[in-house]
Amino acid sequence: MIGLLGKKLGMSQLFTDDGKLLAVSMVEAGPCPVVQVKTKEKDGYEAIQIGFGEKKRVNKPLAGHLKNGKLKTIGTLGELKVKDISKYKTGDQLTVSLFVVGDKVSVCGYTKGRGFTGGMKRWGWMGGPATHGSMSHRRMGSVGANTYPGRIWKNKTMPGRYGNERVTTKNIKVVKIDNDKNIIYLEGAVPGPTNGFIVVVKGE
Repeated sequence: MIGLLGKKLGMSQLFTDDGKLLAVSMVEAGPCPVVQVKTKEKDGYEAIQIGFGEKKRVNKPLAGHLKNGKLKTIGTLGELKVKDISKYKTGDQLTVSLFVVGDKVSVCGYTKGRGFTGGMKRWGWMGGPATHGSMSHRRMGSVGANTYPGRIWKNKTMPGRYGNERVTTKNIKVVKIDNDKNIIYLEGAVPGPTNGFIVVVKGE
């Protein structure tokens, strides 16, 4: 497989040639320099390490690592396993030209983190009565069993941390490509919040 690191810019709409309105996700993908080529002999597996974006400062270990690719700074790094690493060498630039309109891609990202969240938002609980002096509008209520088993049942939906989970959406169609701005338009929604980092991958 081969792909690009990118950033979700948000959602928009496009009209197809036959007048159909499509909801699309705009993704700034690349350019991604090849920072390292990993081989079976040295690393135990074959993959390429690519980067995306920039940082104002990088620490010394990362700066030394980036020297191999003649880079001074990078925002984030990611690895992609490829079938034939001989096609790539350190310093190569991967761009949106990897894709063509009509390609089916997989998009991986992290959902928006919502921190510690109540049960109504996290699990869609109905909630208690809204009027007539009720004191349990959004509260949990009773959760434990009585004599048996004398504890809360396993897998009971409870308040807790919500979001910030890795999600992969497959078979998303590439609708449009803007080579000048390094933007690809993908049909439908993709994981992650606006400005969140994502990985767009297609099979080789």
